Amino acid sequence: MKKILLYGVSTLFLTTACVSGLDEDYNIDPKKATEVPAVTLVGNAQFNLTNIITTPDYNLNPFRYYLQYWAAVQYPDESQYNISAREINSNFWDILYQDVLSDLREARKTVEINTVLPPAEKANQLASIEVLEVYTWSVLVNTYGNIPYGQALDITNVQAIYEDDAAIYADLVKRLDAAIAAFNTDAPGLGDGDLYYGGDMEGWIKFANSLKLRIGITLADVDLATAKKISEQAAPHVFGSSTDNAQLNYTANPPTASPVYDNLRQRNDNVGANTMVDMLNGWADPRLNEYLRPATAGANAGKYVGGIYGSSNVYAQFAQPSSVLRDPQLAGVLISYTEVEFLLAEAKMRGFNVNGVAKDHYDQAVTSSIVEDWGGTVAEAATYLAKPAVAFDAANWKKSIGTQKWIALYNQPVEAWKEWRRLDFPALKKPAQAQSEMPLRFPYPFTEQNLNSANYQAASTAMGGDVVTSKIFWDLK
Repeated sequence: MKKILLYGVSTLFLTTACVSGLDEDYNIDPKKATEVPAVTLVGNAQFNLTNIITTPDYNLNPFRYYLQYWAAVQYPDESQYNISAREINSNFWDILYQDVLSDLREARKTVEINTVLPPAEKANQLASIEVLEVYTWSVLVNTYGNIPYGQALDITNVQAIYEDDAAIYADLVKRLDAAIAAFNTDAPGLGDGDLYYGGDMEGWIKFANSLKLRIGITLADVDLATAKKISEQAAPHVFGSSTDNAQLNYTANPPTASPVYDNLRQRNDNVGANTMVDMLNGWADPRLNEYLRPATAGANAGKYVGGIYGSSNVYAQFAQPSSVLRDPQLAGVLISYTEVEFLLAEAKMRGFNVNGVAKDHYDQAVTSSIVEDWGGTVAEAATYLAKPAVAFDAANWKKSIGTQKWIALYNQPVEAWKEWRRLDFPALKKPAQAQSEMPLRFPYPFTEQNLNSANYQAASTAMGGDVVTSKIFWDLK
């Protein structure tokens, strides 16, 4: 297990008082830092990035609702696709831009001006920062479509233009390739302050290539030739086991405990949705008791019965998030070996020249999810895969991969939402109480409408309207 090292960032308080006749350094505390180390900024960005893509806080991340993993107890608005009431789209946007990308940009500047850092170590640090930026930009594109990109994060330009989502993706591939080429396994990187890999360059190289494979497969429906090239380049260098996962291992106590644990310990706001619970029950999925615990009262006591999706529900009468999710040290995962195996299965079905057989990659993905991610057994996985409804169906591979990926990415809701939109499985239906169609993207924040109006209007027009049904470029459904 990798350790999380938390760094305190001193706050500098500047006084406006005029002190005549004293040294100009009168108001400077020599015991407080005047510059933040790059690794501290990177660690803060890693922490905030993992939190936002992992948290079940519906003010920030409602995607467990959109995927019908969970149903609401008292407040069903988010499961009915009310995005604006809590300004969820603004919150998600702000954290990624302000708390992740801004810190990474500042970390980059700090590394670049460091004149004593050995060149190879500097290159490794910059490459690691670049991989994190590419990951974050890809999440923003997958969520909103066209976004401020090249002109973003410039404090002298508060009205950044929006750039085409497909063009941003193409640039991200170039940036990722450059970062991969810059890594040097014979030199150190970010060191112990790196919350994902502790400065291990082999881990970063696998992370970068696994991200490249993800991007390649995401492009497959819109640009098969590019997807094939990218995927084939990345495939030999991706994760080989769950020990390679790009993840943050949280601590036992808040504020550095898992945000899933932290949310569940404070509020009983969610139960398992009937959509997922019915499927897991019907297939005797061995992950059922790892994902959920039985209802505790009423006619369903002791049973795994899902709450009605899109409605309010009585907490005690339905299956609830499990004790596994209530572990403060539950890892927050950016990309997993399980996901990589699903990507390789899809690559084979699309005719890409990657090693292995599609069915074997699919079986390994399901097995990894059951055994490595959720603590089941190999025998349970084998029994599950032998079921006709679960066994890989090459004739309907999108259904097989899409459905099992949806189940496996239960605690990776942001990526699971993207993959559900891309693969179109399982066939989820909006609830009767829905306030809109099922969201295919987030609308832009109100702040953009008010403060960056001209560029916002242009972006909205280019997206086909700033509505939840406008599609990201890779979504052809």
